[in-house]
Amino acid sequence: MNFISALKTRWQHANSLVCVGLDPEPSRFPSKFANDPDAVFNFCRDIADATAEHTCAFKPQIAHFAALGAEDALARLIAHIHAAHPGIPVILDAKRGDIGSTAQHYAAEAFDRYRADAVTANPYLGRDSLQPFLDRADKGVVILCRTSNPGAGDLQDLVVSAGGRTDRPLYQHVAETIAREWNGNGNCALVVGATWPEQLREVRAIVGDLPLLVPGVGAQGGDVEAVVRNAKTADGTGLIVSSSRAVLYASSGGDYAEAAAAAAGELRETINRYR
Repeated sequence: MNFISALKTRWQHANSLVCVGLDPEPSRFPSKFANDPDAVFNFCRDIADATAEHTCAFKPQIAHFAALGAEDALARLIAHIHAAHPGIPVILDAKRGDIGSTAQHYAAEAFDRYRADAVTANPYLGRDSLQPFLDRADKGVVILCRTSNPGAGDLQDLVVSAGGRTDRPLYQHVAETIAREWNGNGNCALVVGATWPEQLREVRAIVGDLPLLVPGVGAQGGDVEAVVRNAKTADGTGLIVSSSRAVLYASSGGDYAEAAAAAAGELRETINRYR
């Protein structure tokens, strides 16, 4: 089953649009992990196991692992999710984008080394920089469009004339180009931040049913109701609503896993209220 098919199946079977981001920060782990040499893996495994029933996807952030020298923990974590929770896709949040053989190696890193089902990618260098990812029809390519950070508009809102259209923001051109030209294998999705509900509505109108990964709910302040009402598809799906810190660190005590499950479950129910 390819990424998009797995995602759609999970939307239905779990009745969930929630994606749990796995961004380990050992300083925030419960005290039980203080002397655990494999704390990164063990903590993230526990969170994944506790929240799996509430999720449509998991999204480990590669920099959080690499900065700790924990790439092996990341590989084992993804393998554990595939083995213990088959059918839940894993999106490697790496935001890759480069040219030539480097792009090919980045694709191999995400899909062959880590065995992720999808990877986030940056379109700034153009189509050839993402072609090795796009060519993997069984995998997903989740491409940055309108991001959730405060400085997103520095470039993404610049007005451009391209594709026979004039006077529209760059992010809208990106959305249309990916949906109409780059998605030949039907394996693309877009990143549009929860902090920009109006832009979510505009992107949805441009791309039809293309899945949208929506970060920014929870710690970044994105409004769940606004996200769902502006960006859901006609059947009430189409979204991968990502929450990391609000789920991972819902408790710093011994009930950390139970608290994470409760937070993920609450987010699922809140989202479903507006579908």
